[in-house]
Amino acid sequence: MIRIFKTEDGTIHEKKEMQPGSWIALTNPTASEIMDVADACRIDPDHLKAPLDEEERSRIEAEDEYTLILVDIPSIEERNGKDWFVTIPMAIITTKDVLITVCLEETPILSSFMDGRVRDFHTFMKTRFILQILYKNATQYLQYLRIIDKKSEVIENKLHQSQKNEELIELLELQKSLVYFTTSLRSNEVVLERLLKIDKIKKYPEDTDLLEDVIIENKQAMEMTSIYNGILSGTMDTFASVISNNLNIVMKFLATVTIVMSIPTMVASFYGMNVLPKGMPFADSPYGFWIVLGFAVALSLIVAYIFNKKDLF
Repeated sequence: MIRIFKTEDGTIHEKKEMQPGSWIALTNPTASEIMDVADACRIDPDHLKAPLDEEERSRIEAEDEYTLILVDIPSIEERNGKDWFVTIPMAIITTKDVLITVCLEETPILSSFMDGRVRDFHTFMKTRFILQILYKNATQYLQYLRIIDKKSEVIENKLHQSQKNEELIELLELQKSLVYFTTSLRSNEVVLERLLKIDKIKKYPEDTDLLEDVIIENKQAMEMTSIYNGILSGTMDTFASVISNNLNIVMKFLATVTIVMSIPTMVASFYGMNVLPKGMPFADSPYGFWIVLGFAVALSLIVAYIFNKKDLF
């Protein structure tokens, strides 16, 4: 899908045709759309296709007619009826006349610009627009990290009352999201550091300060990711040990109950053998059954008392 925007009189407007100073937003474009934009803007089609590969790495490529900036952005992926966090590539291509963004799916990072919710945003100020996108990307990571933190707290509360593996699996999914974030943020950091050294990208006095703000936000996101990842790892290890310990307690209790209950069975087995009544204790007594039953129960109670003293119940 192709959408074209241009800032006029301080507000964003959607256009039907490409114009100098406009922003071309490609969202999961078709092959024909890629070729149309590539021909119109004299861009290598492979650079427009690069962000459509989920495994594409973040980088900067400066060509004669344009500059390609490829970064990873956070995204939400639905699996098994639940939302999890991943990262996908997004390309920002700046030419002499227009700025182009290419992404596999719609993202709130770009939607905020399309809806006019970003202040001091102008499509013709391409360098500042790039930095504003990168700043919004870093803040989006921070927002998703806070959601991950809240989700982990909810799952942790469930784990206090549950011995199932579902909660641990959910924590594992959150940890996978943090791994994706860590890898992507480190790649983005390399891109941002390189932006500081490219004079071609910096055209306005405020751009250097804005770029430094982007780098600071990105570093903060990296630190938060590292902290949350460490907390999740410790939580998973702790609750895995708790679940294993609870299982051991249950097995110990069942084994103790089995031993205590087996004593009357053993006594009854001895008296149930096919031997002559002569010589069997209480065989001739009218109260023999109750005496043997009482003996078995008393023996079981003694064993249960001993086990209870040893804290086996």
